[in-house]
Amino acid sequence: MQRLAPVVHVLGLVVLIFSFAMLVPLATALFGHDAAQHAFDEAFLISLGIGAMLWLAGRRWRRELKTRDGFVLVLLVWTGLPAVATLPFLIYAPGMSFTDVYFETMSGLSTTGATVMSGLDTLPPSLNLWRHLLNWLGGMGIIVLAVAILPLLGIGGRQLLKAELPGPIKDTKLTPRIADTAKLLWVVYAAITLACILALRLAGMSWFDAVCHAFAALSLGGFSTHDASVGYYDSPLIEAVLIVFMLVAALNFVTHLLAFRQKSLLPYRRDPEVVGVLGLVFVSILGVSLYVWQAGVYPEFVTALRHVSFNLVSLATDCGFASADFNQWPIFAPMWMLALSCVTASSGSTGGGLKMIRAVLMFRQGVRELERQLHPAARLPVKIGGHAVPNQIIFAIQAFVMMYVATVVGMTLVLLASGLDFLTAFSAVIACINNAGPGLGEVGPASNYAGLSDFQTWALTLTMLLGRLELFTVFVLFTRAFWRG
Repeated sequence: MQRLAPVVHVLGLVVLIFSFAMLVPLATALFGHDAAQHAFDEAFLISLGIGAMLWLAGRRWRRELKTRDGFVLVLLVWTGLPAVATLPFLIYAPGMSFTDVYFETMSGLSTTGATVMSGLDTLPPSLNLWRHLLNWLGGMGIIVLAVAILPLLGIGGRQLLKAELPGPIKDTKLTPRIADTAKLLWVVYAAITLACILALRLAGMSWFDAVCHAFAALSLGGFSTHDASVGYYDSPLIEAVLIVFMLVAALNFVTHLLAFRQKSLLPYRRDPEVVGVLGLVFVSILGVSLYVWQAGVYPEFVTALRHVSFNLVSLATDCGFASADFNQWPIFAPMWMLALSCVTASSGSTGGGLKMIRAVLMFRQGVRELERQLHPAARLPVKIGGHAVPNQIIFAIQAFVMMYVATVVGMTLVLLASGLDFLTAFSAVIACINNAGPGLGEVGPASNYAGLSDFQTWALTLTMLLGRLELFTVFVLFTRAFWRG
């Protein structure tokens, strides 16, 4: 217990910080006199009390966290905060099962966008705002927010950032202090979110819907205030605005930060993932639009282009909005969109999946091995952005891809054993591990995940967590080496 006490102390601080996020929907409830006001009153006090007790329990053993502590804390935060986030829902509607509500809040914080809730159009605004606020906080990572604040309380944070953030950002030192880096990333994130809110308002959304959908778009979380998602508006302009900001969110936020600081577009030209992300998306839009149009789904190519553009970008970037039931399209189209969800998002973005940088490096590693068959003695470095990538990074990526595939296969088999059909099971696992939202079959965009059994719901909840923390952060805790010494 003494070994974990410093982690419990910091966990308490994170819960305390997180509890104050409930004041935003609470203020909304007070202003709008909605029915969930009492739920947020009680939930805020309970979460504040939980955070205070954890903080006090570990205060005696307060110290700088080690690398191992960081991994434990990240897992505790990403399993504990969704539990705390369930409080407003459980208090407002005590008939809701903890399993379903925990799935909803894990989906929110992990920015998956998969939902078990219906009747969103009539849900109290404060609860709808809370769902979207979970998206927004999870987008950049509650840990990053914590390390921006905890140093003021004497708690270090570099090991937390390394455990939480995906891809090359882990080793990028943009500022001398990790807290400064975290704060700058949040400033950029908030600034782009504000721009999205204004653009959606000008496009025709109400202020409330604009805020909620901007939170979901920038986090690539995909929650909506309507059961019909973005299809509720039937607005090409709103869809166009969301396409732009979903693509922005799918790019590395370090690149956005550098562009802001340099007041130049050069960082985008130097980012090796930008061309891959945008090129893959635009080529796919054109190809799938032609395919869907030729299949007779839409009578005009322009209509096919509109619906394919929005839904493909949404699924490819791991956002999860929907404007049409792509479950009814010829199977190639939605399966290609699910495949894109595995690789489209950049490292350091709010998206999930393998990430574009890993896909590019794996492709180039494959080419290198083919060339090595012809020239066994040749030195053939794998390069990205003009720089050779060390072999240990290539090996680490290979291990990650192998573990990713094994997890997809394993979780799909688990769901098949539980009674789901293959299309539903496979697509649900892909959607959840990539934090992409809707799948196909029973969990397609015209329905949701409410029809799953408790066992299936918990299996996919675990899958969302594994995807959000990029597998290693969780699996490393189950190795002997981690607990040795």
